[in-house]
Amino acid sequence: MKSLLPILTVIGAILLFWVVAVVPMNMHLTADQAQRDGLVVSPETPAERQTYSGLGLTLKNPSLIGLTYGLERPRLPSPHQVGAEMWDTIFAKKITSRRSLVYHGWVTLSATLLGFAIGTTLGILLAVGIVYSKAMDMSVMPWAIASQTIPILALAPMIIVMLGAIGIQGLFPKSVISAYLSFFPVVVGMVKGLRSPDAMQMDLLRTYNASSAQGFWKLRLPASVPYLFASLKIGISASLVGAIVAELPTGARAGFGARMLVGDQYGQPLVTWAALFAAAITAAALVGLFSAIERMTLRRMGMQAT
Repeated sequence: MKSLLPILTVIGAILLFWVVAVVPMNMHLTADQAQRDGLVVSPETPAERQTYSGLGLTLKNPSLIGLTYGLERPRLPSPHQVGAEMWDTIFAKKITSRRSLVYHGWVTLSATLLGFAIGTTLGILLAVGIVYSKAMDMSVMPWAIASQTIPILALAPMIIVMLGAIGIQGLFPKSVISAYLSFFPVVVGMVKGLRSPDAMQMDLLRTYNASSAQGFWKLRLPASVPYLFASLKIGISASLVGAIVAELPTGARAGFGARMLVGDQYGQPLVTWAALFAAAITAAALVGLFSAIERMTLRRMGMQAT
């Protein structure tokens, strides 16, 4: 319970700030909508009365502040509006429906997992090469770092267009973007992990006349496991972001990115916000899954107390 208290406190503070921010963000839109609908509203403070008397509104009930929380197309949706939209698109719609976030989530998740698998495999192989080859350390590592300075929003359309020109479309181009974002944390974490054994441990292996392969499997790889899992948790989140970003320039019809496009193009902010929160929940679930696997793995390796 004590471990949950800080989390709940932060969530409560964010929700409170969100609820308070809804009023100033939506008040002008609400006043304009009330004027078009012929409603008469009553601001809650003298400052609001002075502001909205200039709009020609008669100051009577209902409250203008109350109306900001139920605006159909708000600038900033209220928490209950986003929650209602998520309930409707996650639980009230069939998972095969194009309006179901479960359906769109699976489309994005499939590209995420494939890209994450590609990026993780590439990252581990590069890390092993960097640790065991000075030439790769001097050449590959700087390029890996430099690759992350390229804005993904600029790179994603180029990759998708180039792959499309040779007939590769669908899942794989999105997976390439996911792999691009996920491989770097794995490279850095694995290099740090493989180099984590200290000089005394390495000297002990030489005393036992252990081969380089034995040193890798018996010492370097086990020592790198905590670093690897830390990198994997970062990589899976980055991979999800990459899949969503890859859906935006293609005008995708399915996926979290597609739902965000629909919300922006058709003036439906609730659709966009619901997709954003669904993506965040998906990322949190994936990170939680890897955290659980990490605890079980380290416990079996004797590197974490039971």
